[in-house]
Amino acid sequence: MAHGVTRALRMLGRRLELRSFNLAPEHLNRAEGYRGAVAVALPLALAIGTGRSEWGWAVYAAFWTCLCDVPGPDRLRRRLLGLFVVGGMAVALAGSWAASIAPHAAMIVGPLLVFLATMAAARLPFGGLVGTLCGVVAVVAVGFPHDLAAAARLATAFFAGGAWSYVLINLLWRIDAADPLRRATRAVGARLLDMADDLAGLRERPHRDAQWRSDHAEHRRAVRLAIERFRDVLVRFEGEPGPAALARRELAAAETIFGALLALDQACIDRWGRVEERVALAEACHRAVALWCADLRRRHRAEAMLAEARTTMRRIQADMTDPVFRGCAAAFGDAFALLTEGDAETEAHPTAPASEAEAETGRRAAMVRQGLRQAGGLIMVYYAAATFGLGYPYWAAMAVIVVLQGDVRVTWSRCLERILGSLLGGVLAMTLPLLGGGPVVPALAAVVLTAITMALRSVNYTIFVMFLTMLFVLVTDMLHPGVGIASARVVDNVVGSVAALLAVFAFRPDFGPPLPRRIEAGIDAHRRYGEAVESDRPIAAIEAARRAAGRASVEAEIAAHDLSGWLHRLIRREADLAALQDMRNLAGRAAMAWHARMSTRPEE
Repeated sequence: MAHGVTRALRMLGRRLELRSFNLAPEHLNRAEGYRGAVAVALPLALAIGTGRSEWGWAVYAAFWTCLCDVPGPDRLRRRLLGLFVVGGMAVALAGSWAASIAPHAAMIVGPLLVFLATMAAARLPFGGLVGTLCGVVAVVAVGFPHDLAAAARLATAFFAGGAWSYVLINLLWRIDAADPLRRATRAVGARLLDMADDLAGLRERPHRDAQWRSDHAEHRRAVRLAIERFRDVLVRFEGEPGPAALARRELAAAETIFGALLALDQACIDRWGRVEERVALAEACHRAVALWCADLRRRHRAEAMLAEARTTMRRIQADMTDPVFRGCAAAFGDAFALLTEGDAETEAHPTAPASEAEAETGRRAAMVRQGLRQAGGLIMVYYAAATFGLGYPYWAAMAVIVVLQGDVRVTWSRCLERILGSLLGGVLAMTLPLLGGGPVVPALAAVVLTAITMALRSVNYTIFVMFLTMLFVLVTDMLHPGVGIASARVVDNVVGSVAALLAVFAFRPDFGPPLPRRIEAGIDAHRRYGEAVESDRPIAAIEAARRAAGRASVEAEIAAHDLSGWLHRLIRREADLAALQDMRNLAGRAAMAWHARMSTRPEE
């Protein structure tokens, strides 16, 4: 039952990815949820017990510190968390005190502090989330203007809550740093299994992708995106031994398996070879991927079963007569050999930029633009708050900071997801007063909502925002009682999200190359990949060309369904769809050619 629900969620996720919305059920993390609930429970009890509203900042700090705990080795996490706790305290003090200096000072202080936090975070490796959360602290702090003594008490409460979470995360309740790597591996394996399952189920029937359809090439896109997400996590562990080294082998194996399934997928589309061999290979591939996924779910790895799967694929390779099918079986054997034996030379290390100096310069320039956009969005929000009398303008300012997190595509999708999540959460939050029970029952409900919110933070942004809205409405009502808090949260989030979208359009919007050019780049990359195979270049050069073609495909696929691609397809839909199909077929046939070449290698 649970497996069927998870698979249905992955199918929904493939549909949402067409619109740049992520849904990754494999990233549900109950341990983080339980730990987040404990982190919030202590300062919340202190705030309610003392009756002092400033201790609400300890609650917020505890929650934000848990959010700041990103994937990475322990020393990276400790450094980033420590910088957030100390930096957040300084920002809270400066924001609250400076906002009290003059009327409407928040309109200057808020954007300035956010810009400075963004610039400071740009100097930290993987410090983007630290900068974002420090910006959130800044805009909330200016929403509570106090004299220096009161601002210091507020900052002290923030430090206490953040330090408590820091101790809980790093000493009292440690979660294995390699857990995100295992989750990323399982996510890739699950999507490979979905692809293999569909291929095995075809048997003699024609492939659905032989004709255009709305979810054309959904499995290819889902696997590629999962691999890129895996790579984004793995880059944080560069040079780390142990689980990170295993994860690099698993990523290399997953890419090898995906290449073989892609070639088999195209063979099914083109009705290539004898149907009996095609069916037998598809069923063998499905069994092998299912075995690997089952092994990934085990606490202890069963290398004997993986070795048996490798032997089975070698036997299937001997039974095949078509070079493409023999090469696909050989690739599976190589992948399982990598999983069981390991090979340092074939581990998938993150690709280093051609020039570190150029990459750093580009990153700094992007952060400057990001800081200016966020400052501009905040000015819009503060002007709207003064004009229309928003009840909780710092909520709208928070929405600007968290929604405006990248280019137009990311901002557009986050804007829609935050608005939808806020609407759903706001409607549900209106029922919270029915809980009754004095301060105890709402406090327990807040702890439960914290657990759910933290557990779901990497699954889907809309769901995360829905529970986050309920949590913030409930905590605000307990610590700063007021009327219409839920509806104010919805309105403020909508205003802030729209302001973020307007800011990204107003301040040098970066749409990237237009869709036709991205598709052309994808076609050229796959053509170079095919030429590399046909010209009998070294394996390392072919692998580099294959990875470059895969990245070009991902960029084209994403661009086809983001805001600019959607607007472009209103004008040239047929031409773009045909070009996308050509790119996908070229990718599949290049993979077939590569695996046909692999079949000529001498057997080990």
